[in-house]
Amino acid sequence: MSRDSQTGYRLGEIVERFGGELIGDANIVIKQVAPLSTAQPEHISFLANTKYRHQMQTCRAGALIIAVAERDATTLPRILSNNPYAYFAKVSALLNPRHTEEPGIHPTSVIDVGTTIPDSAKVGAFAFVGKSARIGERAVIGVGCYVGDGVEIGEDSLLYPHVTVYHDCVIGSRVVLHSGSVIGADGFGLAKEDGRWIKVPQIGRVIIADDVEIGANTTVDRGALDDTIIEEGVKLDNQIQIAHNVHIGAHTAMAGCVGVAGSAKIGRHCTVGGAAMILGHLEIADHVNISTGTLITKSIVKPGEYTSVMPFSAHQDWLKNAAHLRHLDKMAEKLAELERKISELERNKP
Repeated sequence: MSRDSQTGYRLGEIVERFGGELIGDANIVIKQVAPLSTAQPEHISFLANTKYRHQMQTCRAGALIIAVAERDATTLPRILSNNPYAYFAKVSALLNPRHTEEPGIHPTSVIDVGTTIPDSAKVGAFAFVGKSARIGERAVIGVGCYVGDGVEIGEDSLLYPHVTVYHDCVIGSRVVLHSGSVIGADGFGLAKEDGRWIKVPQIGRVIIADDVEIGANTTVDRGALDDTIIEEGVKLDNQIQIAHNVHIGAHTAMAGCVGVAGSAKIGRHCTVGGAAMILGHLEIADHVNISTGTLITKSIVKPGEYTSVMPFSAHQDWLKNAAHLRHLDKMAEKLAELERKISELERNKP
């Protein structure tokens, strides 16, 4: 299968690669993806959320990716899939492959002693690679990146401009680190003595497995004693804080502004909504979904969805409800006392 910017891919070729059932002309050529509302005949679009079904009636896309249950919802050429959004993601990746970087070492970069850069790798302008670092085939170290001493970076990994990887950290293969991310900074380890803080040296590493993606300005702290570990396939959004000695299980995904405190252990195939917070030293089971803004204060031992967000309301109503919340203990005591008295009355009935 081949493509250029002019010819695109035929629908039949797409189905040959990704599967699904094709209804309509297999020779229609698709050049790009687009939403239902703006798609044109050279585009392919998708329906994953039924609240947008009405947009199919006026959609001008060359083809659609829809669920099997939506087979008769449109007369447009269509690919039927059990997971339209995932299918769309694959097609979009096919039509929009990662930009191929020209290998080589920019003359303004600095490569320290004991480090060999493969001929297939790229080191951008003003980047620094420390001594005895190991860089994999076809890895890309972007403009202005800092890669510390002893760091390992696997093959086909991509560091966008201005990524910082501290010493001795390990980055797997096909990892993507977006701009401003910091891997291996010191964890927040402090001991108090006589009213003053004493820094606890952070001597662990960060270990990032294969196929992980970490968003812009996200920080992953190195371990205090043991390593901070991010298992394979984990996806972290922008501006997330992962503290020291955290362990995140494979294929877990976290949305922006999540905070995970030290030594928390999060299972595999979990999701964490934006701005959720997980306290330290807790354990989260596999297949747990944590809602946006939720504060997790104790371990979760069973799969499922967990939410602790108080619904918003008009400010004056919120103040009243908050005032009631402050008195819940007293109200519970009064209720218990009333229940006791009622029980006594019932026992004393003639």
